[in-house]
Amino acid sequence: MSETQAAPSAPSAHVDIVVAGAGYVGLVTAVAIKQAAPELDVLVVDAAPAGVWERDTRASAIAAAAIRMLTRLGAWDAIAPEAEPIREMIVTDSRTSDPVRPVFLTFGGEAEPGEPFAHMVPNVALNGALRARAEALGIAIRAGAPVTGITDRPASIAVELGAETVEARLLVAADGVRSKIRDMAGIRTIHTDYGQSGIVATVAHERPHEGRAEEHFLPAGPFAILPLKGNRSSLVWTESTAEAERLLRADDMVFELELEQRFGLKLGALTVEGRPRAFPLGLTLARDFVKPRIALAGDAAHGIHPIAGQGLNLGFKDAAALAEVVVDAARLGRDIGALDTLELYQRWRRFDTVQMGVTTDILNRLFSNDSALVRAVRSFGLSLVDRAPFAKRHFIAQASGITSGPSPRLLQGLPI
Repeated sequence: MSETQAAPSAPSAHVDIVVAGAGYVGLVTAVAIKQAAPELDVLVVDAAPAGVWERDTRASAIAAAAIRMLTRLGAWDAIAPEAEPIREMIVTDSRTSDPVRPVFLTFGGEAEPGEPFAHMVPNVALNGALRARAEALGIAIRAGAPVTGITDRPASIAVELGAETVEARLLVAADGVRSKIRDMAGIRTIHTDYGQSGIVATVAHERPHEGRAEEHFLPAGPFAILPLKGNRSSLVWTESTAEAERLLRADDMVFELELEQRFGLKLGALTVEGRPRAFPLGLTLARDFVKPRIALAGDAAHGIHPIAGQGLNLGFKDAAALAEVVVDAARLGRDIGALDTLELYQRWRRFDTVQMGVTTDILNRLFSNDSALVRAVRSFGLSLVDRAPFAKRHFIAQASGITSGPSPRLLQGLPI
């Protein structure tokens, strides 16, 4: 890998683009720009120490459109052996104590014939493949290099990395929902704390899942079961923050009993692999996605509830759109960090992200609710959707990211 631990350096370095954040959004943005415009010098800096990404035991749902992009970027072939296609999805609405959970909604798993609408991918496989592509393209990744300050200059932005300063024409902030760069730039956010946490765990089970994803809407929030390679599944389990903390403090037997009550025993005995983790859930939307020489991408621009499983794929859309805008500007001889250039990216992405944020907010409030009347109404609504082929096709199209609206070329599998 090209990852190195940051070391202080006296003179300022000069690059075209600094990408802050070596998660999937930051790496995809860097790889997409460098592959299409090799003349641009791209540097990735990451606050996390070297090797932290290799200890990530989580998995992510990657939509079909994002897979088209990863294929175009030369990363999917390395990821595919570890990916599990989602062949079917079912939705139930019940209480934890209900002995039977009727299925209200079912979806086939294809966006296009022979193309699953999503795959489940271990995070370490996704990150490793993108790092390998970055290395092949000559992109340096500096670990342990948090951005500690930024200073506007007439034709550049000075990015402070501790004792070192790097001057760039563009700084991409892909440093997560608690983005330090967003704060340094004075970009305000709209934030709602749901008082919920998402418990994430990997579970082994006796019987095969057959590629089926399940989303159980329980009173505390959604409980999603997502298929992994072999007889294993990834869980995203929503609970109140207090209950999530209690569950994580409990011993293994208590945790597994609570898990069985929600998961059921249809796949046989369950074994939790590793220690479960919990993450606070909320809605965070940046009021601006860009400022002169700065562009926010991924969770730095929008952190949403995982109820629709679209957070990562929204970030991939950001990466594809920003890369296209930057590369087109470079080819036309325009300033890649100028506000008029970056506003093209903001106009492209703002409506989609706000719409998805509002949608997930409404869904969370609607389904994290144990009112008998609300449950009856939403269950009736799910049953109606299940009988409407057009509505189901629309849902799959949205979930896959393959829609008829304006879409970045990379998400269509086309070069930029």
